[in-house]
Amino acid sequence: MTETADVLVVGAGPTGLLLAGDLAAAGVRVTLLERRENADARAAREMTRAFAVHARTLEVLDARGLADELVARGRTAPVVGVFGKLELHLHRLRTRFPFALITPQYNLEELLEGRAVAAGVRILRGAEVVALHRREDGVRVETAGAGVFDARYVVGCDGVRSTVRRLTGIDFPGRSVVRSVMLADVRLKELPVDAVTTNSNEHGFASLVPFGDGWYRAIGRIAGDDRPDDAPLAVEELSGLLHRVLGTDYGMHDPRWISRFHSDERQAVRYREGRVLLAGDAAHVHSPAGGMGMNTGLQDAANLSWKLAAVARGRAGESLLDSYERERRPVGKQALRISGAITRGVLDAPQGGPARPLRALALPVVSRLSSLTALGERLLSGIGISYPAPRGSHPLTGRRVPDVRLAGGKRLYEVLRGGGFVLVARGEPVPGTAWLTSVAPAGSLRTTLLVRPDGHIAWAADDPDPDGLRTALERWPVR
Repeated sequence: MTETADVLVVGAGPTGLLLAGDLAAAGVRVTLLERRENADARAAREMTRAFAVHARTLEVLDARGLADELVARGRTAPVVGVFGKLELHLHRLRTRFPFALITPQYNLEELLEGRAVAAGVRILRGAEVVALHRREDGVRVETAGAGVFDARYVVGCDGVRSTVRRLTGIDFPGRSVVRSVMLADVRLKELPVDAVTTNSNEHGFASLVPFGDGWYRAIGRIAGDDRPDDAPLAVEELSGLLHRVLGTDYGMHDPRWISRFHSDERQAVRYREGRVLLAGDAAHVHSPAGGMGMNTGLQDAANLSWKLAAVARGRAGESLLDSYERERRPVGKQALRISGAITRGVLDAPQGGPARPLRALALPVVSRLSSLTALGERLLSGIGISYPAPRGSHPLTGRRVPDVRLAGGKRLYEVLRGGGFVLVARGEPVPGTAWLTSVAPAGSLRTTLLVRPDGHIAWAADDPDPDGLRTALERWPVR
């Protein structure tokens, strides 16, 4: 028997869960396929690599009512050192979340899964995609373990080894940039003071990140070490590196697991092939330096979800989906550049070794992202990301909107929880619809703002411009 859905989302990581939850909340029939069984998913959670949730992602979560609960589960870091070479003074950011939140990925997944299920998402585990057939009016997906599905659209959120990407024939060019990174979950006899303890020197780099439950993730790489992922690894090797780089291993003991991994820099040549789309690591993967991977994927989902919902519900034509790649692929490319510059300029530069010429080239890039430059903090945190705007648009068009205070005491991001557009304007309110809410600002704000569901500005005007507003409302799916 073939089952049907408006959208099939493949991959129940953070990107897939956020996307599926958004779609279901907008009234779209969504099935979420995950190849891992429950037990396998729990084991994978322990090996999570993502710990940093940046300010822009927290704003995205705030627009879904999840940010405050997630912040309560983690530790805030208003100043973050990236491998001892780059300090980010995030407390200078103009946001409700002027910090990086340090919390393991599974805390976020738990919140996103609860929201998705409550919104009506059907999650099927043990459903491995084995075949994909594209048609003019949809996509047929065959699975091992869950049967066959017909959907109008499929979104691959299934990671760096994406089956959806492979079956669709989308190339994923790139290369490995860092090999033989050691990982372990350990207990510590002495507790570090900082939320993230990290440094690098001529011996390599090392870092300790708390889970919040007494376990710490120990991360390290010996300078110049290119052994494969399956090379033998003893805890004493990682402990010794921590001593040489951090000055102590904090009495690390009782590892529950230990392994090596390598980091790639890759990006899909396109994010859309007809009715198949890619998001998150399926579309881009890069060094963990700067903690941008999961955050970029979540912001992919926030950009795509409202567009796909509008098309699936018949409020917009398919051309709206073209803007997803146009807006998000440059952001993914930027994340590769920034994390790659940090990686090559900081993480693998032994004193006097062959990497010195590369270091000389890369460190100017890193220095431009230093604590002295607000631009670097805005880009790494995601606050500074903006999208292309039509020629002649107001300078604010395409930018991320700040959390404007509204008349009556609410915040703009609270109103964005409705999942539609928000018009912030003084004077006579524009009649609202199911997809448009009209609100008045508090304070001295005079600029009229039409805000997209993803928190970016669709249109703006400093002076009353009823004709311009009417044109903007006709352009966007607000009805």
